[in-house]
Amino acid sequence: MHTLDAELDTARRIARQAGAILLEVYATRFAVQDKAGGLGPVTEADERANAFIVGALRDAFPSDGVVAEESDNSAGAGRFERCWFVDPMDGTQEFVNRNGEFAIHIGLAIAGKATLGVVYRPVGDTLYSGVVGQGGFVEDARGRRALRVSDTAEPSALRLVVSRSHRSRLTDAVALRLGITREQQCGSVGLKCGLLAEAACDLYLHVSDKSYRWDNCAPEAVLRAAGGVLTDLGGAPYSYAGAELQNRRGLLACNAAAFERVASVVAGFAREAGLLR
Repeated sequence: MHTLDAELDTARRIARQAGAILLEVYATRFAVQDKAGGLGPVTEADERANAFIVGALRDAFPSDGVVAEESDNSAGAGRFERCWFVDPMDGTQEFVNRNGEFAIHIGLAIAGKATLGVVYRPVGDTLYSGVVGQGGFVEDARGRRALRVSDTAEPSALRLVVSRSHRSRLTDAVALRLGITREQQCGSVGLKCGLLAEAACDLYLHVSDKSYRWDNCAPEAVLRAAGGVLTDLGGAPYSYAGAELQNRRGLLACNAAAFERVASVVAGFAREAGLLR
């Protein structure tokens, strides 16, 4: 069985080097532009990190596909058995707000499934990494520790992590129905999934269609490597093999023990909200 050790080591190195690029811009009075179509802010940091990561991955793995947020992705991922999905800075709004809660996502999908992931937070030097079926680790100031989601099965005992920038009524409704009373705010999708992977939180919902495969490939691989689950709001997995890059049915990330009970409630609310047509 191929262990993907070389791919993981390379992705970790590239993520840390890209993190230095982000911090270099972070220390300046950078300009902020709005993306076309209301897709949020973009900065010089996004574009420079994107170019660096894409170039480094293509140099290292010339036969693999690379799909990245700030690139022309018209070629799509479907032509490749192996395709890297890159978000050079997930949480650009957090970068703009200077709260440190942004991260680099480098994920590898094989045969359409998220398989390897690296999520790196430059501020605080925290790196999550994992390979599905082979486990994962977090590295930070406290050292290197194995990732493992919690085994909390009772929905009312779950700890919810919510977006700092995009509060959702549907998430509030789900929390109320499940009896969840504990929550934590966090920026990047990858950092939220990292909190689940290290058992600091248990549940995360992204309840709009404003996310893309590069947002969740790396976080999904890290979370699944830690024993967790990431699906759409209907409980179905996303494929990374086709031309569709937008996550039109939102995201549900949860520990495995509570997933079935949570997923049925989430799907019901998502259907009522028209997110599961």
